[in-house]
Order: sequence, then C-alpha cells, then structure tokens
Amino acid sequence: MSPLLHERFRGFRARVGLSRWDITPPAGAYARNWGAAKHWFATGVHRRLTGTALALAPLSGAGSPLLLISLELGWWRSRQDADALRQRLLTELALPEANLIIHLSHTHAGPALDSDAPPEANPEAARAYLTWLAGACVQGGREALAKLQPATALFNHGHCALATQRDLIDPANPKRFLTGFNPETDADDTLLVARLFSADGRTLGTLVNYACHPTTLAWDNSLLSPDYPGAMRELVESQTGGAPCLFLQGASGELAPAEQYSGDVNLADRHGRQLGHAALSALAPLESGCSHLNFTATVESGAPLAVWRAAEGVLSEVLRASAPRLPLALKRDLPSVAEIDAALARQPTGFQLERLLRQRRVRSSVGDEGESTEQFWLWRFGDAALCAVPFEAYSVLQTQLRAAFPKTPLLVLNIGNGHLGYLPPNDRYRHNLYTVWQTPFAGGGLERLIEAAQAGLRELFQPQPLP
Repeated sequence: MSPLLHERFRGFRARVGLSRWDITPPAGAYARNWGAAKHWFATGVHRRLTGTALALAPLSGAGSPLLLISLELGWWRSRQDADALRQRLLTELALPEANLIIHLSHTHAGPALDSDAPPEANPEAARAYLTWLAGACVQGGREALAKLQPATALFNHGHCALATQRDLIDPANPKRFLTGFNPETDADDTLLVARLFSADGRTLGTLVNYACHPTTLAWDNSLLSPDYPGAMRELVESQTGGAPCLFLQGASGELAPAEQYSGDVNLADRHGRQLGHAALSALAPLESGCSHLNFTATVESGAPLAVWRAAEGVLSEVLRASAPRLPLALKRDLPSVAEIDAALARQPTGFQLERLLRQRRVRSSVGDEGESTEQFWLWRFGDAALCAVPFEAYSVLQTQLRAAFPKTPLLVLNIGNGHLGYLPPNDRYRHNLYTVWQTPFAGGGLERLIEAAQAGLRELFQPQPLP
C-alpha cells in the first residue's frame, strides 16, 4: 500500500516580518466616542494601545511585499485623515496601491481620529496625534519589512460565543430597532487563526480574525482601552513565547457582546480572555508546524490500528493582491452637507449633536453626487486569502464569502483602509434601524460587494500565464 498524505491545515510559505509599537496618545486625549458621554477627554489608561505590522514577501525575493498594519483604534472621522496616513505609508515605503492595508480594531474607548475636531476637543492636540501616528506607522512598517525571513503559516478554524446579534426590536415600540443583544437570533461565531513559524520552528506571530464590536466600554468609561482585544492579545502572547498577536476585526456590523455598554474595564478583560482561550484552542493543533498527516503503519492490537503522524507537506508560495473599485449608489434621501450645516447652526446638544456630526463626516466622505465609487482589497497568500473593506459590513459578507470558498482560509476585515459607514443587507432597509439611517449607501450595496469580492477572489486563484 502506498503512503497516504492528508492535508490537515492550509497555509503558505513566504518571507515574513512582524513589528509592534505603542500608539497610546498622551494623557487628556480627545476621546468622546459616544453621544451619551459627558466627557470630552480621556482621564487615564486601562491598557496601552498598540500597532502591529505584518509584512509578507515572496521567498524568491522578486515582487513587492504586502504590508498589513492593525491599529488598536476606533474609526476614521473623515476620508481625508485615513487617506493621508495611507498615502504617507505608500510613498515612504514605496508600496503599490494594492499592497497596503491599514486596519482598525474598532475599539470605542480610543482617541477620536479627527483632524477637524470641534473647538471643545482641543483640535490642535488631535491633529498632532494624527501626525505622530503616521510617523509611528511608517517606522513600524519599515521595521516589519526589515525583519523579513523565510517562514511558514498555517490556518485553523475555531469558534467563540462572545459575539451575539445586536439588532433588537424595541419592546416599547415595535416600529423601531434598538442596537443591543437580540437573544432570538444566532450570530456567526467563526474564529479564524493563523500561526507563523520561522525556519527553525519558532512562532513568529499569530493572527486572530473574529467579528464582534468592541463596545464593552461605553459612555461611562473615560479610560483609553483597546477593549476586549487587549486582554485577548495579552493572553495569546503569554502562551506563544511573546510573539506578536495581530487582531483583525471581522464583518461585525450587527455583532457585539451580549453584555456591553459598560464602564467596567474588568468586563472588557473578561471578554478578552473568553476570546483568547478560544483562539489558543484553535492555535494549539498548529503547534507542530506540520500541515499534513501521513499514514505510516497498521498496528495489530485489540483492534487493527491506523497510525497517522504529523508531516510536512507542500505549501503554496503564491502572493497576489488587487484593489477593485466598486460604484455604490447613495441613498436618495441623504441630506447634503449644506443641509446638515443648517441643522448644526441651530446648535443642538448631546446625542443630537453627535449624530449630526457623524452624518456630516459621512456625507463629506462620499460627496454630494448620487453614487460613490469605493475600493476594497483582496489578497491571496498561498492557499489562504483576505478581503478588507472600508465599511462596517454585516456578517453575511464573511459567511457568504467563506461558503463560496469552503476550502480557503479567508480573513475578512471591516474598517480596512478607511471607514465609510455601515453596509447592512438589503432587507434591513425596510426597518427603522441605526445601521440603516447611519449608512450613506442605498440598499443592495452589500450584495453588490459580495458579488464583486467573489469574482475578485476567483481571479486571484486563477493560474497565471507563464512569463
């Protein structure tokens, strides 16, 4: 009988480099992220905020590297601020447009990323932080690129029950939805992890891709915090030799913890440990660094026993990237910037002010036309892939993409290279729901994105013609 070789884990081989740096702003940073908040500035730090960079390059040394930077920050208040950071990195690191992704973990307890901060928020300090952040990201990206070394990456799927569905019909008004735990609907609990190994078998880093809003900490919290990803990262790194853990926020448009909107940082840490233990469980089978199982022998015992042993297999070395453009229709009833400014001139306060400010920033980002052409990013690394979008897409984005590519470990990232609002499913547009009236995009946009992403991924996995 010839030996049998079974592929257990998929992955890739490439040159890999990682770096980690602190991005915590100075004390007293502008950190008003909730309409219900009474404070404008952070009063302290729960956990330090970090930036982590992952650089990937072909083993052959030919071709431009890919660079993925994950920042423990919330969301961009304007397209201009996101584009400014991205353009600086593209220029200073000499990267092609498709080869850079700057991803935000989406904590709601971080500094407000806003070069146009209101006078009450010390706008000069807010702008100074963005300038400093850009320099820190350039340095972090350069360090990751300088550390490139031959490596193997293996992926595995797991599950975690932290995420719950958060579109809840208002018990007091069935004509509107609240944004909070809905116990009647299941949530996507998929967890995708990867372990990156050096040539001598050391763990260089780990990836954790999970979809769940970091909204544990809310208006009663005035401490800077990465929310649950902080404790998750700390736990995983404590069990992997201190190798950097890169958290990647999935398509979590309607997903969040059941218990949230708290001022208790211990709750955020508890959520992080829940995800961290689930991630470690999924990472554990990868520890051997072997992608395959080899049938080695039949042993006659009380039963005839089949003996399988971990074995190395051939892993793909293909690295490819694309950045498709997708025209998306805007809502017909979307107010213009001038109309929003007129409402702001009436000097609203509290949550009404916050809603108008958010609406103005979103409208300014997509323009006053009836359509806005946006980009998303697709990467292939070996037998795995990544889809990053500048939206808060609902989880159907990841469930449908993974269903279309069932054998492909597929990382799906919200808030990649910008933040332009929610993308709910078309059937949600019939309802009075925050994600529907917050988004500038008309119904059907998410479905168009899914279709375009599937086509783009199929193209990345097509055989390339010989040169």
